[in-house]
Amino acid sequence: MTIPHNLDWEITEQMFQSFGYVQVPKVLDQRACLDLIHYYRDDRNFRKRIVMDRHNFGVGDYAYFAEPLPPLIAQLRTELYRGLVPMANHLMEAMRQEHRYPNMLTQFLAQCHEQGQTQPTLLILHYETGGMNRLHRDVYGPTVFPFQVMVMLSQKGRDFEGGEFVLVEHRPRQQSLATVLTPDQGDLVIFPVCERPIEGKRGMLRAGIRHGVSRIHSGERWVLGVIFHDAL
Repeated sequence: MTIPHNLDWEITEQMFQSFGYVQVPKVLDQRACLDLIHYYRDDRNFRKRIVMDRHNFGVGDYAYFAEPLPPLIAQLRTELYRGLVPMANHLMEAMRQEHRYPNMLTQFLAQCHEQGQTQPTLLILHYETGGMNRLHRDVYGPTVFPFQVMVMLSQKGRDFEGGEFVLVEHRPRQQSLATVLTPDQGDLVIFPVCERPIEGKRGMLRAGIRHGVSRIHSGERWVLGVIFHDAL
């Protein structure tokens, strides 16, 4: 297992500013990916399960982890938050927002809890043939961390076909821009929860972001979602 505490966050931020996302290869090894999929079988690991088509979210299912989180996931979230905080605060500054995020995840979660957001939002998503996820944003209350992460637990081409990860960027007075990613097993993708700043001809603009998953043609697709803010 590799936790990205040695990741070059300066280069990561430069890549994000250029492309609006960052893909990091092989953050988790195959064994760790399979262990996380195995967690899904036991309801005791989760606080809530969702069947997506009952709510018109898409076709598939997912489950939110309960506290205490598995050590692997808790460690991954803590390390990622520490690295992403400077990027988050630079993003706030670029969008002329006064809010700044604390250095430690525990401090940020305390802010969530002050707003009544006490439910963990880390989740595993599961799709089978025909599954998909409509474009959406993962906002669960007034306190929001501006970045989130997905980790691919399955291997495209071996475990499933189709099921591309899709980011759609809506720029003011421009047509929307779609980015399609096909991460390998264990790869991590960092992307915005809601929006990001971009340079326009007349200065900084805010681009709205939504994400989703294209239809699964065959097989099963498993993903770990790392969201840093808790839910109401």
